[in-house]
Amino acid sequence: MRRADRLFQILQILRRHRSPVTAAALAEELETSKRTVYRDVADLLAQRVPIRGEAGTGYVLERGFDMPPLMLTPDEIEVAVLGAQWVAHRGDAALQRAAQDLIAKIAATVPERLRPFVLEPATGAPPAWNQAPDALDLAEVRASIRAGTKIALRYRDEAGRESERVVWPVVVGYRESTRILMAWCELRQDFRSFRTDRVVGATFLKERYGEKPSALRARWRATLPRRGEPPKGVRAPSNRG
Repeated sequence: MRRADRLFQILQILRRHRSPVTAAALAEELETSKRTVYRDVADLLAQRVPIRGEAGTGYVLERGFDMPPLMLTPDEIEVAVLGAQWVAHRGDAALQRAAQDLIAKIAATVPERLRPFVLEPATGAPPAWNQAPDALDLAEVRASIRAGTKIALRYRDEAGRESERVVWPVVVGYRESTRILMAWCELRQDFRSFRTDRVVGATFLKERYGEKPSALRARWRATLPRRGEPPKGVRAPSNRG
């Protein structure tokens, strides 16, 4: 890896972490030595890049520092295009348009030598088959998530039973052919998932639910199993027969 590319990659790694990143971790990802990392960090500091920390404790890139947004590597371009292709096939109408616009903007702004990675990518997302139609406006759902406002749902479960709920939306998840709204349910006083194709009716309320969306999202994430652990309520497999 060229030195300039390595310096850029150090900044990328630090930007993606909020906690300190040790020289050993940087060296492992960059496939270089810790001594080289120390020298590279010193060079970045000499260029007035706001990195805090020191050898032995780890490094943090201070907030507010930014780089030109389209200094992308070929792999990063392919990741962006692949993700945009996937959304263009499976997102709601607003996200589909945004995904197509994103691909066009990347193609228009990257250097000429990188344009084939956008226009002739080596990877691709296939069209979605048997995709269930959404029964509520997901653009409105995303706006409600960002605003921290409630949604009144009329919902039909897989057995055909209907219920009315007021929910605090957290996030919309995407499966291969369905979308899932994760939300705090006032009726159940717990987090619940709702398939968007089973929503019979929805009213987007102006009422806020009384906590920051980030706090609600943190509470929801705390209920998720950690990587390698079974979901809550599911026993881990035993080695005993």
